[in-house]
Amino acid sequence: MPNPVNLPPSPIFRWPSLTAAPHRLLFFVGATNVLAAMLWWWMSLSGYVSRVVPGLPQAWMHGFLMQYQVLPAFMFGFLLTVYPRWMGQKEATRWHYLPVGLALLSGQALTLVAAWHGSSLALHLGWLNTLAGWVAAMMVLSGWIRHARTRDIHVWSTFLALAVGLAGLVLFGLWLHSGALAYAQASIRIGAAGLLLPIYATVAHRMFPFFAGNAVAGYAMYRPPWALIVMWCGVLLHLVCELADASAWRWPADLVLASLFGWLLWRWWPRAKAPPLLIVLFAGFIWLPVAMLLYAVDSASLMIEGVSSFGRAPLHALVVGFFGSLLVAMVTRVTAGHSGRPLMLGPVAAFAFAGMHLVALMRVGADLMPNPLVWWQASALAWLLVFLPWVLRSVWIYTMPRVDGKPG
Repeated sequence: MPNPVNLPPSPIFRWPSLTAAPHRLLFFVGATNVLAAMLWWWMSLSGYVSRVVPGLPQAWMHGFLMQYQVLPAFMFGFLLTVYPRWMGQKEATRWHYLPVGLALLSGQALTLVAAWHGSSLALHLGWLNTLAGWVAAMMVLSGWIRHARTRDIHVWSTFLALAVGLAGLVLFGLWLHSGALAYAQASIRIGAAGLLLPIYATVAHRMFPFFAGNAVAGYAMYRPPWALIVMWCGVLLHLVCELADASAWRWPADLVLASLFGWLLWRWWPRAKAPPLLIVLFAGFIWLPVAMLLYAVDSASLMIEGVSSFGRAPLHALVVGFFGSLLVAMVTRVTAGHSGRPLMLGPVAAFAFAGMHLVALMRVGADLMPNPLVWWQASALAWLLVFLPWVLRSVWIYTMPRVDGKPG
């Protein structure tokens, strides 16, 4: 009997396959919208989009799109898939995740309409739909938590990050309804450090040693709970300094986080031969201690000299380098495993992963250049080019049945 993973993919295109599992629908939403959001951002940087939402800087619109709409679609797709498995409960049904996907899709579409046309009404509606998608997802996740028989620190850490992110999303809504720009600024600052960083780091803490243990001979899993506690202490101190406009005092927390993540990376890295699809996870994780070290040096520069040394380079080392490269690595792995395909790093994914590292270097280096705008434009365009083949292939997989004939 042939190995099911070697069966050729079905030639039948079936839209019901798109809703057969939460990761299919929500990864589809995230993958299509990351291209749309980055296309708008590149055209905005290049001067092709002149309309703006009154009172909202274009850079903050870019931050809102990526932090609260595009990347959370992938996060909810992953968490709605793994939460019941982590807690030994029944998997999600379509009615658990279909409302989430539709709300996030409509929210992102309306927000992009607002970004293109400068429509405050469209942004209000986009925020409202996004909020509905977040609340729907968190209600499903919290239901599993309430009925869990055991306490899982990874569940609680990811859900805490979502709660912080929900607070940031609400703050953006307060700006929409009050016009007080401080709310929007706080929302944007919360997105990267309070939402995305702890979720990515917690998932890495849970999954990277697990993946390595299954793929590398003699690998000893290392997942100390204290690491997540230290992470949260550092994240909250970093966030408090950011929200209090006290970035000059942020460096101790950033140094702790850089040291912690550097130690975990060294401890996790396989010493024996490992498959490429595993190595890319650890290679992407390198950006996290680098980003936190850049944050620490920039904070110390503010304290000593009163000026920022790196501008937004630390933020983009975190967002483009860490979040972007690991997005490609993790989504590729989940997509392959949950579609019945071999766990291999194919040429399309390898191109996207390597390309994201180059994009990250371009964007981080842009703030050190005499004419950064040119480099901002180039990095945004490069993001589009390296993501396009990967998105097209991923979307095709999400709309096709599993190649091994299994459900999901």
